[in-house]
Amino acid sequence: MPSKRNFLSITDFSPQETADLLRRACQMKADRTGKPLEGKSVALLFEKPSLRTRASFEVGIKQMGGNCVYMGQEEVGLGVRESIADVARVLSGYVDCIVARVFEHKSLEELAAYADVPVVNALSDWEHPCQIMADMLTIQEHQGELTGLKLAFIGDGNNVARSLCLGLPPMGVHFTIAGPRGYDLDEASLSLARQRAGDDSIQVLTTTDPVVAVKDADIVYTDAWTSMGQEDEAEIRRKAFQGYTVDPELLSKAKPSANFMHDMPVHYGEEIPPGMLEHSQSVAYDQAHNRLPAQNAILEYLLTGG
Repeated sequence: MPSKRNFLSITDFSPQETADLLRRACQMKADRTGKPLEGKSVALLFEKPSLRTRASFEVGIKQMGGNCVYMGQEEVGLGVRESIADVARVLSGYVDCIVARVFEHKSLEELAAYADVPVVNALSDWEHPCQIMADMLTIQEHQGELTGLKLAFIGDGNNVARSLCLGLPPMGVHFTIAGPRGYDLDEASLSLARQRAGDDSIQVLTTTDPVVAVKDADIVYTDAWTSMGQEDEAEIRRKAFQGYTVDPELLSKAKPSANFMHDMPVHYGEEIPPGMLEHSQSVAYDQAHNRLPAQNAILEYLLTGG
């Protein structure tokens, strides 16, 4: 294994590596006594605030025996007070890994280019790969094997949708996204997802009709219509996404055994109604909790080789 691996995109792990990491995450979830990060330090470099991402990384790093250093944008001023290159070079002398949550994906790429230690994408405007690893773990727990399942994503073609689209087809999962015109995933990502599937029978589809999307779906997934940093578009987006709320009626159009997923935070009254996370088919809180073992497995692999 190379001395340094980054995890900026869900595509940075092969399907076999992904499957191995999911198995390891299951083991680590069942047994939290191991200390694979003993003597190692991890920097959490956050331009954006977070609940699940910060808590799960801090708790997980400490569980595994490591030391965690949190730095917000007001402390570092990534690319403002100090250049990204300088931040990367300095931190490489202090820590064994940099976990970064940023506004622009190009900031992650620059960090990775200048850092001598692994860089992990804890969220960017382009992808959210740690979330999708937790999602796959959750789907496995509730649906069994991933192969042959269908996931319907209802909403914006955002970072979460892109990582799902790129990450699920290689694992044998059909992916369909339903959203209004102008808010779909880019063609390059859709094309890459089809290539990564490696099997013409695995479908990667787009539609403007949420009912069509959820038909025969095993998982119905949604996310906020307006992401952090898009607040000035909020009213425009609320109007554009009318009719794309995932409620019990829409969920009933999927398979009776379907699970509902949401990566949170939630904008109640928009993408879902109040109470939807407590629906009997919802696994949203399991998703949130699975960030911990999924990320533990990723860090162990990047810092120790598994």
